[in-house]
Amino acid sequence: MKKRFLTAAALSTAMILAACGNAEDSEDSDQRSSDEEAFTIGVIPAQTEGEMEGAMNKLQDILTEELGRETKIDVYPDYNGVVEAMNYDQIDMAYLGPLTYVIAQERSDAKAIITQLVDGEPFYHSYIITHTDESYETIEDLLNDPAAVDFAFGDPNSTSGSLIPSIELQDRGVYESEDDYDFNTVRFTGSHDATALAVQNKQVTAGAIDSAIYNQLIESGKIDESQLKVIWESEPLFQYPWAVTAGTDEETIQTLQDAFLAIEDPEILDAFGASGFTEATPEDYNSILDAAEKQGILNE
Repeated sequence: MKKRFLTAAALSTAMILAACGNAEDSEDSDQRSSDEEAFTIGVIPAQTEGEMEGAMNKLQDILTEELGRETKIDVYPDYNGVVEAMNYDQIDMAYLGPLTYVIAQERSDAKAIITQLVDGEPFYHSYIITHTDESYETIEDLLNDPAAVDFAFGDPNSTSGSLIPSIELQDRGVYESEDDYDFNTVRFTGSHDATALAVQNKQVTAGAIDSAIYNQLIESGKIDESQLKVIWESEPLFQYPWAVTAGTDEETIQTLQDAFLAIEDPEILDAFGASGFTEATPEDYNSILDAAEKQGILNE
């Protein structure tokens, strides 16, 4: 009897341990499944300054609730990082500049579904700015003696901070590439606010910048409007898109669009310099696609 009792006890213990093990395995499996099913979003750094964490946490919570699955948002250190993450299926959605979007569209069939509104409009411009102490009032004034000009672009993959102004300067015969130009010097600051500060602090003569971010920097007090002036403005450009990967189903796309269109939280909107969001399509970025093809960027 004693032996049978010990055997039953051992069997009971084994069953309990097995059950615990199965439960732990199940929990681990559920956790792995949860991690695998998380909807991941990569966001480009539009500025080097500014608090994004609170806004991104709020946006994560909204999308987690609306999608019915965990949402994770990561702010990437540069434009290329987001494109590569989308190309290698490391993220499900990305907030990109128009140029980085058309690159992702060509490489991995990314699809624009949402863009931001600024003062109610889905457009912005590329600006060339200079210090108010400079005598230049127009781009023609600036280019009368390009050898006296130190010029700044933003990130090399920025639409308004690099692509569009570089085409304008090429058309005017003063710039071909970062190694071939008529200016005294050319530099890439890496971001729009860095360009604005470089101009304001007279580290460069002039620089290219996103109009919406320029206005946002003035409103936030990060730059002094009295020390800066706009001497060139591009044609309207469609705002930065939120794009999903090619395999995203229509139900998820509709849920995302509805969620973004309903956002009114000022902290989230301010993080993107937006007054709201609206739907976007790949066709909205055809002019940027044409510009990128003209520059041979899509072949790189």
